[in-house]
Amino acid sequence: MEVSLQKIFEIWLSGGWVMIPLFLLSFLLYTQAFRLALSIMHIKLPSDEEFAWREWVQKPEKAKGKIKEIICYTQKNIRSIEYVRKRFDEIRITQLAIIEQQLKFVKCLVAAAPLLGLLGTVLGMLQTFFGIATSGGVETAAVVASGISEALVTTETGLTIALPALFMVMFIQRQTHQEEAKLARLESLTLTCLNLGAKNSTST
Repeated sequence: MEVSLQKIFEIWLSGGWVMIPLFLLSFLLYTQAFRLALSIMHIKLPSDEEFAWREWVQKPEKAKGKIKEIICYTQKNIRSIEYVRKRFDEIRITQLAIIEQQLKFVKCLVAAAPLLGLLGTVLGMLQTFFGIATSGGVETAAVVASGISEALVTTETGLTIALPALFMVMFIQRQTHQEEAKLARLESLTLTCLNLGAKNSTST
């Protein structure tokens, strides 16, 4: 175990100073990504209870969990149909829109990781060419090997950071779109029930 950790540390050092911003970027990237994943799971609406949503909209006291919170909030002190729409828009802004905005920052970090790796590649190749031009004999081989090692390690590290994070971004996006669709169905159902109720009250 100690040997493998030492080997990893040696490989990490061979990447040069670019590995430091890569480490900081990866820490920030995965911290933000995991936080967003937990946030979207926290606000997730249960899809296995959609069959009961119509009854819950008509009788909010029977609703459960987060669905009950949304129904009670959107139907509290109803003034008009437009008022209910504004309440649903508030929910989208306070929950889903914020996640989408923060997800843009995570996407920027994902895109920056391979670019930082590419910067290390360029610096490694420059070191290689400089070593070839200024040294000779055995020293040339050592400098070339060091430059190529720096170039390859930084590129591999940048890709290793970015690829798993890309899948996390896709997961968060998919979950966000699913919650937007559920909220839209609940809004449509609420407006339909309220319109029917208003028509029935005026006809009687």
